[in-house]
Amino acid sequence: MSLKDFLLQPGHPGKARHFVWFSSIALVCLSISQFSSYLVEQTIAQGDSRVISSFLHFTHIRNLGGVFGMAQGHGWIFALFSVALIAGLIAYLWRSRQVRVYEFICFGLVAGGGISNILDRLIYGSVIDFIDVKGIPYWHYVFNTADTFIHMGLWPMLFISIFLHKDNQ
Repeated sequence: MSLKDFLLQPGHPGKARHFVWFSSIALVCLSISQFSSYLVEQTIAQGDSRVISSFLHFTHIRNLGGVFGMAQGHGWIFALFSVALIAGLIAYLWRSRQVRVYEFICFGLVAGGGISNILDRLIYGSVIDFIDVKGIPYWHYVFNTADTFIHMGLWPMLFISIFLHKDNQ
C-alpha cells in the first residue's frame, strides 16, 4: 500500500484505532509545546532574547490576544473559540463516516497545538511565544511550538484534500 493509499483510506472501519492515533499525536504535541512554554518561562525573562543563530532567536513575549497578535487583551475570546473548535473537530472525527486517515493525523497536530495554547492562557494568563525568525522581509511575528504544530496539521491537510483526495473520489 502506498503512502497516498494509506492516508486516503476511509477511517471509519478502524475508527477506534485511528482515534488512538489522533489522541496520541495530540498528546505528544501538547506535551512538547507545554514543555517548551515551561522552559521559556523558566529560563528567558519576558522581553529578553537568546540568539540561537543569525536566522533564529528565542524571544520571550506574551500574546494576550489571538493569531498574529490580534485583539490584544481579549485572549479569552480566542480560548472560548478554540475550545468550541476542538470540540467540533472531535465530534466530526467521531461521528462522520467520511473521515480519512490523514484527517485523524492532521487534526491530531491541530488539536495538540490548539489545546496547548488554551492551557498557556489558563496557566500563564497569556500564550507564551518565543520562536523569532529573522531575515524574512515584512515578517515580524514571534510564535510558539503550538502554532507550529497547528500549521504542520493544516497545510498538509489542505494540500491532500485539494490535490490528492479528489483523485480518489
